[in-house]
Amino acid sequence: MMISEAYRDPKLARELLGLLHRLAQALDQPAVFMEVCGTHTMSIYRSGIRDVLPRQIRLISGPGCPVCVSGADYIDRALLLAETERIAIASFGDLMRVPGSRGSLAAARARGADIHVVYSPLDALRIAQKKPQATIVFLAVGFETTAPGIGAAVERAKRDGITNFKLLTALKTIPHAMRALATDPEIGVHGFLCPGHVSAVIGCDAYQPLVDGQRIPCVVAGFEPVDILAGLVELTRQRIDGQPRLVNLYPRAVRAAGNERARQLLDRVFDVDDAMWRGIGCLPRTGLRLAAPFRDYDAAVRYPFDIVAAPEPAGCLCGRILKGIAEPVECQLLGTICSPDSPVGACMVSSEGACAAYYRYAYRG
Repeated sequence: MMISEAYRDPKLARELLGLLHRLAQALDQPAVFMEVCGTHTMSIYRSGIRDVLPRQIRLISGPGCPVCVSGADYIDRALLLAETERIAIASFGDLMRVPGSRGSLAAARARGADIHVVYSPLDALRIAQKKPQATIVFLAVGFETTAPGIGAAVERAKRDGITNFKLLTALKTIPHAMRALATDPEIGVHGFLCPGHVSAVIGCDAYQPLVDGQRIPCVVAGFEPVDILAGLVELTRQRIDGQPRLVNLYPRAVRAAGNERARQLLDRVFDVDDAMWRGIGCLPRTGLRLAAPFRDYDAAVRYPFDIVAAPEPAGCLCGRILKGIAEPVECQLLGTICSPDSPVGACMVSSEGACAAYYRYAYRG
C-alpha cells in the first residue's frame, strides 16, 4: 500500500479504519503493536485513533520521547554543572522542567543559575563565542534526528577553535533499543510502527536486522491519521499471515539508506556506546559518545562528577509507561498531583511524552 498526497484525506482514513476492523476479525489472539516515536504518540492521541481501534488490536507507546528517557541522574549532573563557577548551561526548552533528585533546571535558573533556553546547538555555540570567559555546556539530548545537528556544532567549534563549548551527552539510537523491546516477554510486542523522523536520517533498511533476527514486523509510517492507520493495517496483515516484513509507507520522507550526509557526520563525530534509558535500564549499543578527535568537547570527561542514580518519584509510572507495560490512565498521580503545570514525571513534561499527550487529548478527569 502506497500513501502519497492522499495522506490527509478523511475519507481514506475512514476506509482504512473499516479495513482494519475487518482484518482484525481474522486474528486468533489480540495483537500488540508499539509506536516508537513521541510525535506518533501525540498524533495518535490527538486524532483519537486508540478510541476507535478494534478490540483485537492494542496500540502501546514506546520510549519515543528523548527527553523522557533521559534519567534523573542526567539532570542531576547538569544541575551540578550549573552550580559550578564559570559554567553556563544551554538546553532545549523541553528539558527545563524535567525533575531530577535535586530539582529541575527551571528551578535552578530561578535561583540565579546561568541557564539558557536555545532552539539549536548552534545557538549554544554562539553564546560560547559571546562569553569567552565562561564554559558553555550544551545538554545534548535526542535521537538520530537531532544528533547530526549537534555533531555539526561540535565540528564547527573544532574548526573555529572555540574551546569553551562542551556537550553533556545523552544521545540515544533507536534500532537496538527496539531489539531489546522486541525480546522482552513482559511487553509481548507483535509489531512496530517505526519512527518517521528518525527513519528519515538512518533509512528504513536499519530495521531489516530486527525483522530478520527477531521475526517481528516493522512498518515505517508518517504522522497523519491516514499514515498511522495504513501502518496498522499493514502490521495486522503481517500478523495474520505470519510473514514479518519491513515496509516503508512513508516514501515521501524516508529512503532505504536514509540521509547519507547526516549518517556520515554521525560516524565522524560520535562512537557507539551503551546508554541508560529511564524505565528500561542500560541497553548495549544504544548511545552516542563523542569520538576521540572530539573528546575535548565532552563535559563529562572534563567535569567527572560522581552521580548516584536516582529512583523515580514515589507513585510515578513513567518508567513503566516508557517501556510500554503501563498506560498513562493507570497512574494514580495523573490529574491529581501530576499535570502539565505541575509535572512529577518526565512523561508529563515533554511535549512528546505519553502522559502529556493523554492529559491534553484524552484525560476526562
